[in-house]
Amino acid sequence: MSTKRRDFLKLTGLTGLGLMGSSLAGCATLGASSKPYGGSHKQRFNMSGYAAPKIETVRVGIIGLGMRGPGAVNRISHIDGVEIKGLSDLIPERVDSVKKNLKSSRHNPASYSGSEDAWKALCDRDDIDLIYICTPWHLHAPMAVYAMEAGKHVAVEVPAAVTVEECWQLVETSEKTKKHCMMLENCCYDFFELMTLNMARQGYFGEIIHAEGAYIHDLLDLNFSKNGYQNMWRLKENYRDGNLYPTHGLGPVCQIMDINRGDKMDYLTSMASNDFHMADKAKELAAKDDFYNEFVGKDYRGNMNTTSIRTAKGRTIMIQHDVTSPRPYSRIHLVSGTKAFARKYPSPARVAKGHQWLSKEEFEKLETTYTPEIVKKVGEMAKKIGGHGGMDFMMDWRLIDCLRNGLPLDQDVYDAALWSVIGPLSEWSVANRSDSIDVPDFTAGSWKTNTPVNLTLEGGGTTGVTV
Repeated sequence: MSTKRRDFLKLTGLTGLGLMGSSLAGCATLGASSKPYGGSHKQRFNMSGYAAPKIETVRVGIIGLGMRGPGAVNRISHIDGVEIKGLSDLIPERVDSVKKNLKSSRHNPASYSGSEDAWKALCDRDDIDLIYICTPWHLHAPMAVYAMEAGKHVAVEVPAAVTVEECWQLVETSEKTKKHCMMLENCCYDFFELMTLNMARQGYFGEIIHAEGAYIHDLLDLNFSKNGYQNMWRLKENYRDGNLYPTHGLGPVCQIMDINRGDKMDYLTSMASNDFHMADKAKELAAKDDFYNEFVGKDYRGNMNTTSIRTAKGRTIMIQHDVTSPRPYSRIHLVSGTKAFARKYPSPARVAKGHQWLSKEEFEKLETTYTPEIVKKVGEMAKKIGGHGGMDFMMDWRLIDCLRNGLPLDQDVYDAALWSVIGPLSEWSVANRSDSIDVPDFTAGSWKTNTPVNLTLEGGGTTGVTV
């Protein structure tokens, strides 16, 4: 770690942010002038727009078979030009169960389980091209760094990192090894999000002024469920008070606003409500079951976090996070431009020009005009195979198709780092009475010339699907 990096971490108090049960007391006294490290980062190699050598058959190893992993295995098994070579999970029964579901397929992966380090043997294999990581959050960055160092491309679930330092580790390792590190932000591949991205590309909204996203999802019971997350890891993450899961709402609007590819985040400020649910839920459950005594008396994150971001070009983004209030699910997905406006939630998704919402017929014409090629190519198959209505499958298909055809990925390591760093930076802001904090430029200035995400299938689109 460089001296400047250490100085930054000491100044901001972010060294331990993101670790399970870490204290924010040390950073509560810091002033608003503290600046994140970033300005002197020397880019070793620009991974934005990088096209790795073509891989005819993408050999995949998948780590983590809890909530997300089994679905990923199923989706990938339907994509041609893929061979699932290995599966890893701490619990052997999970590996056995997923392998059993693959018996009728062409895949016969090896098993890696039974110890906390079993996944390393999978990464160390010479016949693996891509490591796909679906483990708890605090394992994402360490596993991704190890896999890239072992010569593998990486696809990692969200968020890709939970500390500022981990974000830099991802960037520096990807640049050093020239291996992709794609955060699996599936919401970038949902149907309305892709359509509004295409609309923005073709100037429908005019100049983008403001965007909003969110993760509002009542997970109170699931987080306290013994049968939910292994060792209650996600509940323990909620000891951190910040915008802990920003990327679902943030990723799509960042692509629309060309963040890291024409604009960059400048600074943010974050505010959180008190906790009105989690501490009470822990007490309620502990009164009936001693198992929950461990979770009583903890300082849980506030119900609602609102984070505001200003960009270098003077535009704004608002991101919210609430996983405990009894509210309908929402990612908001709001795009406000000089010519038009769009909002996805509450459903149905709508578009407005001037002061008027478009009619149903006018909206349907927009869909015909602005539905991008990827949806036309695999949208219906994606709905059949599944994964949050099909967006998960489109994400996986696009990843594999890019690797097979030697194309740049839609989401690079700079996106993974930037969208993830909102978590620890928001924690700092909340702990400092919503003081603003600068957002690191992980691109080291290359955002000024990086090319926006390519919505066409030019050079690709050749990968088949077996439904």
